[in-house]
Amino acid sequence: MGLLDKIISMATGSLSADSGQGGMLDQLLNTINNPSIGGIPGLIEKFQNGGLGEVVSSWIGTGENQPVSGDQIANTLGADKIKDIAASLGVSDTEAADGLASILPQLIDKLTPDGQMPEGNALEEGLLSLVQKIMKG
Repeated sequence: MGLLDKIISMATGSLSADSGQGGMLDQLLNTINNPSIGGIPGLIEKFQNGGLGEVVSSWIGTGENQPVSGDQIANTLGADKIKDIAASLGVSDTEAADGLASILPQLIDKLTPDGQMPEGNALEEGLLSLVQKIMKG
């Protein structure tokens, strides 16, 4: 099983039946790719600026991932973004934030297997391949 297969399996395994296969992961990828976020580096910066630098560093590093709560996700991304994601999935704001909290640490961890951010376009290529795989599945 390849890296992207593991990410998809992990992500879709934590989704509710209401959100559809890949729905939460798709919303997360859309959020990350939003120009206002700035991709994975921008998202990491948001967490660092929000006082969660140690938490996000654990996701990138090779050790155990520290958990993040739905409230911390909502505070980092903003209540409006959580509301948009929840509405698009047909779930409550709390379910959306908690779903993102369960997926995001694992996604960042899998996209940074060597304990550091990939150089060049490797990260974007990995996200693009992930999105394409979800769309086919």
